[in-house]
Amino acid sequence: MASPTDPQDPFERIYVVCEQVPSGQVATYGDIAAIVGQGCDARTVGHAMAALGSRAASVPWQRIINRTGGISTSGARQRELLEAEGVAFDDKGHVRMDAHHWKGPSEDWARAHGFTVLPPRDGPAPSPQLTLF
Repeated sequence: MASPTDPQDPFERIYVVCEQVPSGQVATYGDIAAIVGQGCDARTVGHAMAALGSRAASVPWQRIINRTGGISTSGARQRELLEAEGVAFDDKGHVRMDAHHWKGPSEDWARAHGFTVLPPRDGPAPSPQLTLF
């Protein structure tokens, strides 16, 4: 079994990337998975966030949200922490992704640490509601 600080441990790689998300910004589970690479997916990132344990003090878990800007944890703590960082929410309770979505790590940081950069985003973040017409 890998140690909690083993850079090859998938959860540790996720935590290292999450630590890069600056205060006042958010990343999606999918963003983190894309940066980690090596077969990591959004579900794995969610499992890693649920398994933080003592790492919760150093990993800014509150900054990792779902792709529509929604909070996936129960209770109000995550929103309170994000609001304390200046993150704004819309009237449906979703993070204003246009204002707070992290663009990912720099190419230099990603390369130096064995990660991938996020591809450029085209247009606005996905709508939290399905539009049929």
